[in-house]
Amino acid sequence: MAPIEQQRGGAQQAMVTEGRVFTGWIEQRQLKIAVLIPCYDEATTIGRVVADFRAALPTAAIHVYDNNSTDSTAAIAAAAGAIVRREPLQGKGNVVRRMFGDIDADVYVMVDGDDTYDASRAPELITALVGEQLDMVNAARVTSEQAAYRLGHRFGNRLLTGMVGAVFGRQFGDMLSGYRVFSRRFVKSFPSLSSGFEIETELTIHALELRMKVREIDTTYRARQGASVSKLNTLRDGVRIARTILLFIKEERPLQFFASIAAMFAVTAILLAIPIFLDYFATGLVPRLPTAVLSTGLMLLAFMALACGLVLDTVTIGRREVKRLHYLAVLPIEPPTAGKRRSEGAA
Repeated sequence: MAPIEQQRGGAQQAMVTEGRVFTGWIEQRQLKIAVLIPCYDEATTIGRVVADFRAALPTAAIHVYDNNSTDSTAAIAAAAGAIVRREPLQGKGNVVRRMFGDIDADVYVMVDGDDTYDASRAPELITALVGEQLDMVNAARVTSEQAAYRLGHRFGNRLLTGMVGAVFGRQFGDMLSGYRVFSRRFVKSFPSLSSGFEIETELTIHALELRMKVREIDTTYRARQGASVSKLNTLRDGVRIARTILLFIKEERPLQFFASIAAMFAVTAILLAIPIFLDYFATGLVPRLPTAVLSTGLMLLAFMALACGLVLDTVTIGRREVKRLHYLAVLPIEPPTAGKRRSEGAA
């Protein structure tokens, strides 16, 4: 047996042992766990992913959503014991929206089907979610393999994560991780709008905007094996994610967004007006009338932009309140001590 297969076999055996212990913990709390795996042409890896999560989470229902694969991804996933469904609209965001709408569970584990994430950490992530009453646990990628996490991806992730952190709050170091655990409250209050890889950005901003309880846990990230190829295009998808961030800034921080535009118009107008005022005080004349008209127009645009920001900020607060009410309409998972106190009170 090859060294890699021996290592995987030993890891699976350890996961089975830990899974049995974790199963008792889950059964005691009667939690329904769903593993969600969006897939597109992952025939070389999906079987191992399903087997690893079956070993780590024996009581979980494993759902594989095939997104128009041209290979045997769906057949291999079904043979491995997964519940396979198909989503015809292309794009990871479309698949996630369908999964969140279709599946009912207490805890949702979302992971990519490329076999780059560590399934053995799933019980720890779920334990943190339930024990600390969190709404999302983000598995931050940690690796020393250059092939696993290319330089362009690292730089883009840090840049985009920094942009979101500067505007919405710095609670995550790896905003684009594809391995996350969610509460039912999070999933059923999430108004998914993205269609592609920008879905991770939308998930992160949703948690930060509603001030949900979240946590980030470092997990091992490994390179793709065999013929498995990444579907992420560093430049194209990076631009789409950056555009999504800017759109969310406009939607969720309209006052700051339009105030910045107003400030640019106002500063430009003042700079153009300074020479005009100097000439007027010196000669009593306005020799550059077109510049004066332009300066006046820019200042009017500045006030209009500021007014738009004030109005839209009020609208955004209303939208945020509605999302918060949807979030509160879903009952949280009780922590271990809550059930004990309730039974003691009844006695």
